[in-house]
Amino acid sequence: MRRVGTILGSHAIGRAGAEVIAVSEDSADAVVQRHGGDRYTPPHLIDHEANLRRLAEAGCDRVLAVGSVGSLRPEIAVGSFVCPDDFIALQLSVTTFDDARGHIAPGFDPRWRGEVLDGWESSGAGAIQDGGVYWHTTGPRFETPAEIRLMAAHAHLVGMTLAAECVVAAELGLAYAAVCVVDNMANGIEAEPIATEELEAHRERNAAALRDALQRLLPELEQ
Repeated sequence: MRRVGTILGSHAIGRAGAEVIAVSEDSADAVVQRHGGDRYTPPHLIDHEANLRRLAEAGCDRVLAVGSVGSLRPEIAVGSFVCPDDFIALQLSVTTFDDARGHIAPGFDPRWRGEVLDGWESSGAGAIQDGGVYWHTTGPRFETPAEIRLMAAHAHLVGMTLAAECVVAAELGLAYAAVCVVDNMANGIEAEPIATEELEAHRERNAAALRDALQRLLPELEQ
């Protein structure tokens, strides 16, 4: 049996800090909550290397990451699942190396990403968009409408964590693929400005669908 590492994001923690996504006790997977357990760690302070090393040390050779994102396109609605195939992270300078080994060409692992999509379909986990560009911002603030207009011309989703994880995973020899959950329309896509309370409400509702999808998907990926 292959060992799949799973990284959960904001959906794993409710408004009061309670866990809202639980992984089955029967699962053979190793699971990391990227934002921490007892205390929430904001995106720009996450130690991605430590999280990924935990999975590598647990014997994982591949990682399925789940990320909360904002949609940059009106047609990608709140509640959608997307498996991105590329990212833009122009301000990101993360690496585990201090020498020329840091000159890598990162990206979502195409073979592993294909297996995730095949497993999603065969498990009956529901609809998922195949492909899309993820624009990585450093956070922790949300983006301005002007920034979103710039991003929307080149990307489909915006988030604060996945590109950094993807780069570090490649350096550690871990195949990396991601499933994004759209929890809000990015600031400026709709007439009303983004509201934190509404975002949290969407995130908690989406957690139930995500829990069901993962419980279906993970056994397929362990084959």
